[in-house]
Amino acid sequence: MTRISRWTARVGAGLFAFALSASPAFAAARDDLNAFTKGLKGLNATFTQQVFNEQGRLKESSSGRLALSAARLFRWEYIKPYPQLIVADGRKVWVYDPDLQQATVKPQGPEEQNSPLAALIDPTKLDAQFVVKEAGTSEGMSWLTLAPRTDEAGFRTARLGLAKGELVKMVIVDSLGQRTEIRFSGWKRNPAFARGTFTYTPGKGVDVIGER
Repeated sequence: MTRISRWTARVGAGLFAFALSASPAFAAARDDLNAFTKGLKGLNATFTQQVFNEQGRLKESSSGRLALSAARLFRWEYIKPYPQLIVADGRKVWVYDPDLQQATVKPQGPEEQNSPLAALIDPTKLDAQFVVKEAGTSEGMSWLTLAPRTDEAGFRTARLGLAKGELVKMVIVDSLGQRTEIRFSGWKRNPAFARGTFTYTPGKGVDVIGER
């Protein structure tokens, strides 16, 4: 994986109801989150992403589209500047680099299951997986901060920015202080996914690294 950093790919893998007392700002964020997740079984959207180093300097920018279904199925597809596909099928995670004709595969583990986006599909698990705190309002959004309860999540904190019943922005900070900002648009709730959306089969000539 040389085109897009391993951390960027993990964010893609990871690359998602709270039982807390609330201030008015938190109530707004909670109401938006509840509206967003109510009756939710699947999602797709487009995204833009920026990764900053620990000094706050921009390292890379990218954009693409994503799809989520249940807590263990996701598809995160980078389109620009370089194509890359990340697919979790419930058992394994595939990362395919078309330019390199290379795919890596690994068992799907806690890092993917404990992502904020995965928790959106199953919000009953969110409070069990994260310590959730209100973070006020800024940029026209109400914010929630999530801190993983385990060291297996692959990140230190995540902030969710919500407005008008939708998740607009997610900011993730890893253990080294690197920050990833993802802005979402065009959410479609409970879409009819095309067959094969959450599967990946290596094509002829693709070099596969890892155990299938």
